[in-house]
Amino acid sequence: MRPVVRISGASVHFGQAATGVQALSAVSLTIAPGERVALVGANGCGKSTLLRLLHGLVAPSAGEVTRDPSVQQAMLFQRPHLLRLSVQSNIAMGLWLRGTPWGEAKALALAALGRVGLSDLALRPARKLSGGQQQRVALARAWALMPQVLLLDEPTASLDPHAKREVEALIENFAAPPSPMTLIFASHNLGQVKRLASRVIYLEHGRVLADLPVKEFFNGPLLQTQYPEAHLFIKGELV
Repeated sequence: MRPVVRISGASVHFGQAATGVQALSAVSLTIAPGERVALVGANGCGKSTLLRLLHGLVAPSAGEVTRDPSVQQAMLFQRPHLLRLSVQSNIAMGLWLRGTPWGEAKALALAALGRVGLSDLALRPARKLSGGQQQRVALARAWALMPQVLLLDEPTASLDPHAKREVEALIENFAAPPSPMTLIFASHNLGQVKRLASRVIYLEHGRVLADLPVKEFFNGPLLQTQYPEAHLFIKGELV
């Protein structure tokens, strides 16, 4: 099966060589269609940079990133970037910019809002919504583009428990058969990782130190014996 993305020895350095920040160092990984990959690690470990590298928002300073050109991607940020437009127009704008006629884009936007349970708010100013509602709008905007790969950067970090459950349920629904998306998401919520991921990648100081199926990451003896840093992290002893 052709991978959706492959990273080979990729590093990302921001700023001048001597004084800048080494965000990622010699990262190599391959992601197959349909995988649910969680990126975990402490603040500043490189999760967000890796997501941006995978999506193409950041170029590698060294190494290479190979993507399947036939695969459509969308990315959801921790804080949604919504325009000063109605909820429906925020979603329709992305479709229109991709070449969809405006009338058709508005109809597709309304269908996407129905998917996330916000049809009744279609004409409301998007920036007047609650945080949880804004995140659902952002999910609808991403889903409307029909991506095969959905990247999410801490998608529920700023939400209250009820909104977190709603957004998490939508993400799980989007990734479900018969047409599953490939999910790649960064999260500090290890319970969320257990529920949503099929594979866990642990990063520390810009390096991948563990890459395991979710059950082995949390339950098997392999983590403690072969990946001690990751084992300490999930026990709360490494922050």
